[in-house]
Amino acid sequence: MATGQIIVAEATGTVPAPADAAAGTAVEHPAAEHAVFPPFDSSTFASQLLWLAITFVALYLLLARVVIPRIGGILSDRAGRIAGDIEKAQKAKAQSEAAVAAYEKALAAARSNAGTIAEAARNEAKEAADKERRASEAGLAKKLAAAEQNIAGIKQRALSEVGAIASDTTAAIVKALIDIDAPKGDVDAAVAQSMKTGG
Repeated sequence: MATGQIIVAEATGTVPAPADAAAGTAVEHPAAEHAVFPPFDSSTFASQLLWLAITFVALYLLLARVVIPRIGGILSDRAGRIAGDIEKAQKAKAQSEAAVAAYEKALAAARSNAGTIAEAARNEAKEAADKERRASEAGLAKKLAAAEQNIAGIKQRALSEVGAIASDTTAAIVKALIDIDAPKGDVDAAVAQSMKTGG
């Protein structure tokens, strides 16, 4: 029997019998024409339910003891990392806000200090200018006092010399008018008397 005939026979459900040597014809045996799909075969329901229960329990135990704890661990690790990252972000935000507040406080203090420093610098410059002015005025007062002393000395010398000049002038006038040399003592006395009386 050819291979093609065997395949066709298996597909149709007929099994050819060995050829009769005398007659040369094939005898067919009847087979189950309506075979049931094994999962729907009621005779195997009990074993199917047993294997379903065993498989379900094994799968449940695998999920409950291996897969779900791993997934739970991964989720808790991820939640912990997220919580840690949020906490770090909040700390960083608080630090940045504190840094901004400190910067603004330092800036306000610097502005206030700048005003104070400027005021102190103005006061210091004013004090230095006043000190220099007082020193200049003291120097000028000393120079003025020295000049006044000089003038007083010159005046005193001039006044002391005025008498001698007046005496000499008077003696010369008397000589010119009356052509007589007046005694020096008389002329000096007359000039001194005239200077005392203002006339």
